[in-house]
Amino acid sequence: MDIPAISLSRSGPLLRLVSETPAQMVAPPARRPPQSLAEILADQGIISQDMRLKAVALQRHQDLPIGEILMAHGKITEEQLRDGLCQQYGAEPLDLLIRPAMPSLARLLPAKTAIALNVLPWRRAGQALIVATSRPDHDAAIRAAFGPDQPLIIALASQSDMQAALIRTYGDELARLAEARVPQSSSCRNWNVRRRAPVLLLSVLILGGVAWAAPVMVAALFYGIALLFFISNTGLKLAALAATLRQPVAAPPSNMLRLQPPGQPPPLHRQPVVSLLVPLLREKDIACQLVKRLSRLEYPRELLDVILILEADDTTTRRALADTELPSWMRAITIPHGHPRTKPRALNYALNFARGSLIGIYDAEDRPQPDQIRTIVRRFAESPPKVACLQGRLDYYNATHNWISRCFTIEYASWFRLMLPGVQRLGLFVPLGGTTVFLRRTALEAVGAWDAHNVTEDAELGLRLMRHGYQTEIVRTTTFEEANSAILPWIRQRARWLKGYGMTWVTHMRNPVTLWRALGPRAFWGFQLQILGTVMGFLTAPCYGAFRWCPLACRTRWTRC
Repeated sequence: MDIPAISLSRSGPLLRLVSETPAQMVAPPARRPPQSLAEILADQGIISQDMRLKAVALQRHQDLPIGEILMAHGKITEEQLRDGLCQQYGAEPLDLLIRPAMPSLARLLPAKTAIALNVLPWRRAGQALIVATSRPDHDAAIRAAFGPDQPLIIALASQSDMQAALIRTYGDELARLAEARVPQSSSCRNWNVRRRAPVLLLSVLILGGVAWAAPVMVAALFYGIALLFFISNTGLKLAALAATLRQPVAAPPSNMLRLQPPGQPPPLHRQPVVSLLVPLLREKDIACQLVKRLSRLEYPRELLDVILILEADDTTTRRALADTELPSWMRAITIPHGHPRTKPRALNYALNFARGSLIGIYDAEDRPQPDQIRTIVRRFAESPPKVACLQGRLDYYNATHNWISRCFTIEYASWFRLMLPGVQRLGLFVPLGGTTVFLRRTALEAVGAWDAHNVTEDAELGLRLMRHGYQTEIVRTTTFEEANSAILPWIRQRARWLKGYGMTWVTHMRNPVTLWRALGPRAFWGFQLQILGTVMGFLTAPCYGAFRWCPLACRTRWTRC
């Protein structure tokens, strides 16, 4: 039976499958390219010989294809890279926008495998399968993924075309996985306030009845509870302060200090790729400024992988990005519709497309210090594998805007410079912030990434990391962001934090014995103070303040009489 000719590109030579029987349609084994990609591009006059030598020198110290290095530095375009790879590997170019893949073939490869290998089943040609990829160097792994009995023909597409095609093909499946990535036992996705509403209402009615019958006793009980949580929270803060002031900042390992001259940082033989996830939502004027801020980061461009995460119906941010020219090391990913529409769901989805072994989180308005990524990479290199997370410090660039922003600045300074370092040194869990968080990808995926249903996913992730035996450290690097300068945004922010803390406490206290064994006695009781104590401290603060003023008010009234 003859196999019809199939065109894989709209221009240039056409790939025509010769008339062979299915038994003869076995792709030949991959052969070593006779000429390197850098030499091909130099011969074509796309790059200079000097640039070729520089790219080859960079590749010796980085686990990256030389094409990605050249593209990150703006020396070649995606189309030039694709055409050069086609000449190098003897393949044909494929335009996935004009000739998209057949959706029915997606079942041949799991979504995670397809994204990891950057490959997509495209068409069938008799017994052979034509697959599209932008990474022909993954040839052996691609063939192994489909099995030895499946003949393959590999065609090449550009990186942006491959990303768009993978999202079209597997996007809905990945969105569903992002909503339930954390195991049920550690997630709050079965949180149902309506189910507990009758119990809460009954408790309020009973408490109201007791207060009506014995108001003095109930008042004394409330005051005692409020006083207990006030003393506990104050004691925890004082202990953290003492630990911060008593213990010096952790020094690099002694073996590194011996190998390196005084004052010089330890060498890094191979620096890792760092993926920075930046969720965006209705950002009208932030896109251009965001690109400028992240462009100040002093880290090799070929090792930076910035992913801007957009919601499917966020036309405001999409229009802003359309008017902004993104560098080659920065790309945008749109999340399909789904529920819940939260930041952790967006992070879970984008994590599938991240290239880095280190994952960082930024907000749209962040201004990180230029040397921040280098500091983080170096600290990870110095730390043992159990140190899975590094939390940077946050500060505000509009501290003097008004009285509220000044209060926020004081609060953040005490939290990130005194409280969190002390909590870390006391051996308690570190409630992570929503930004300037950097994680080892292996550890992040081992614990299930983020809980898409928790509104304080960062703090909950810090607890789950500790439950799995990982550690979090606070590093001396600062990111500046914009402080709330109005009352209503402050109220909404604190209400969300308290709600998330409550959800985290209820979720992880389903089985207190298991939590005790995972954390140990000290961290278990610290968890009660850090989470339950914070929530109850806020809720009982009005009661505590009112009862403190009652004796003074009564004494003043008695004196006047």
